[in-house]
Amino acid sequence: MKKICGLLILIGLLAGFSVSAKKPINTLVLTGQNNHNWPVSSIAIKQILENSGLFHVDILTSPEKGKDMSSFVADFSSYSLVVVDYNGDNWPEEMKKRFVEYARKGGGIVIYHAADNPFPDWDEYSRICALGGWEGRNEKSGPYVYWKDGALFKDMTSGAGGSHGKQHEYVLNNRNTKHPVMKGLPAQWLHAKDELYDRMRGPGNIKDMLYTAYSDKETGGSGREEPLIFTVDYHKARIFHTMLGHAGQTLEDNPSMQCVGFQVLLLRGAEWAATGKVTQKVPKDFPTKDSVKMRLEYK
Repeated sequence: MKKICGLLILIGLLAGFSVSAKKPINTLVLTGQNNHNWPVSSIAIKQILENSGLFHVDILTSPEKGKDMSSFVADFSSYSLVVVDYNGDNWPEEMKKRFVEYARKGGGIVIYHAADNPFPDWDEYSRICALGGWEGRNEKSGPYVYWKDGALFKDMTSGAGGSHGKQHEYVLNNRNTKHPVMKGLPAQWLHAKDELYDRMRGPGNIKDMLYTAYSDKETGGSGREEPLIFTVDYHKARIFHTMLGHAGQTLEDNPSMQCVGFQVLLLRGAEWAATGKVTQKVPKDFPTKDSVKMRLEYK
């Protein structure tokens, strides 16, 4: 009996060791230009991911807007995940080529917030995002896509793509209970003060609709149920697109990214994009329909 107990203890210790010794997911954040506060958002993303113990994060920062971009070329070969936190000047052709190759061969990608804004004339990037806004987008960019009568609806009405009303708290509505990112997450939860992107347009090649939110006209919105978190159908890539997370003035005053709901969805989406699985349990402090929950230190 003592031998059996000793063996069980040893197995338990070895199992614990194997979990703790598991290599973190190598992740690259692309940033450096944005109409948003990228010095805050990129560091917040790094802290959220690394504080989970699941990721190791490198940050690649572009030259300043209007400067020579030829040096902004990444080696994606050692990364299982790329997080795009960028909205600025065109990338060099070599960077574009490498990014598309990485995606087509099955790379994991997170499109974060305004990263769906740049490159309106780069068709491959538009398909990697599925939906985008601003930068001259219109009906030529693809349909408006929103949730209507229990399904995604594509609307070819003419008009500019991309808008949002004033920042406010709003409820996210679950549209998929079976996807690995979504298992165990609530039907509704209240997100902290943030922008709510609406009237987005593009190819619309959404694979899995995960969360939508109602863009209320009283806050300057579209009056539609807008797609905010989804996966994208693009070759072999696993792409997680979240429109949440408008960066605040500082890391300490950054409610949308300090929201537990934002952090948990980013972590789960990032792990799925990198591995195809989600090993994380839904935390007890996840927001409810009526209550925002915050993690001020991103962990």
